[in-house]
Amino acid sequence: MNPIDAPIPDPDSVDAAITSRRSMRAFLPKPVPRELIEHILRTASHAPSGNNAQPWKVYVLQGQRRDELARQVGAAHAALFTQPELASQFRSDSGYDYYPPKWVDPYLSRRRQTGWGMYGVLGITKGDKERMHAQHGENFSLFGAPVGLIFTLDRVMGQGCLLDYGMFWQNIMLAARARGLHTCAQTAWVSFENIVMPLIGANAEEEMLVGGMALGYADPSAPINAYATPREPVESFTRWVE
Repeated sequence: MNPIDAPIPDPDSVDAAITSRRSMRAFLPKPVPRELIEHILRTASHAPSGNNAQPWKVYVLQGQRRDELARQVGAAHAALFTQPELASQFRSDSGYDYYPPKWVDPYLSRRRQTGWGMYGVLGITKGDKERMHAQHGENFSLFGAPVGLIFTLDRVMGQGCLLDYGMFWQNIMLAARARGLHTCAQTAWVSFENIVMPLIGANAEEEMLVGGMALGYADPSAPINAYATPREPVESFTRWVE
């Protein structure tokens, strides 16, 4: 173990992993070795957590089980286009709300900028609800990624543990980038908790679905992967108190 005051030998590579991380929405079918996935998760487990609770639980899906998850949830999402009333059957009443009940600026403007920027790359025009729904459904094919990670949290834990989870997720994404892989974090799975939990063998009475993540090698030829969301300048979100 390095001394606590030892500098990182190559800090630029750490910065590069952070700044080159983007949500990829098209992946190659190239397999990811189990040993590499284990290494990424082992590295990510060094994320901080309150009282070192380490509240994360990870279900790694590959092969047939990954495909079955994509098939069942994909079919459920497709059905919602003509039968939106089915949504209550798919989502657990004991989950959590990721988005606010009402969007306000500046967050609403950023959301719209991201959505229309992405749809613009894909040639999806305003009002084309069918293509928008289909694109959202790509979440449930894991955007073609060969590895799906599903995350749960024991219900006995407080929602403050979601802060710990965020840092764990970030570590996964950065450790993946450091080895040439990409990811896409997905809270969209929460809307289908009643389908997901039995498929992964999780106890829905004891565990809450937090979300999922696509993991694999990004397709460099996919137009959607060329889209990068803008970032606010430091001055817009920082206040110096002296």
